[in-house]
Amino acid sequence: MARIKIDLPAVFPFSIQVPVRIQDINYGNHVGNDAILSIMHEARIQFIQSIGYKELDHEAGKGLIMADVAVAYKGEGFHGDIFEVAIAAGEFNAFGFELFYRITTNRNAQTITIAEAKTGMICFDYHLRKIAKLPADMKARLETGK
Repeated sequence: MARIKIDLPAVFPFSIQVPVRIQDINYGNHVGNDAILSIMHEARIQFIQSIGYKELDHEAGKGLIMADVAVAYKGEGFHGDIFEVAIAAGEFNAFGFELFYRITTNRNAQTITIAEAKTGMICFDYHLRKIAKLPADMKARLETGK
């Protein structure tokens, strides 16, 4: 069976901590795959805000839209874990970029990798309902994480 392989960057300029909530736990008694996507979304929102942007700019009608996602699950997460979600941007083109995620937790004095992921992000004009060019200043801030 072919497995997804995500080549993560060497440096992650941004990270946040996200506690695992009881509603993140599924019938297998670990963090569900849908919860991982939700945790990635929270981290993405905070990363974009940290560089001075929003995923959706209501005034200009422009923002970002997720075009695709790939997740490679590496370990189990449990209620009470604190996930460290590290994010880096890369793979830029005229209309978008990819965000890379590394989700880890510390348990029993060990760092455990929970998941590695990437999302394809496209600039989108919500008024015209079509893709838009990636602004140069946004690209520069995404590259440095500042």
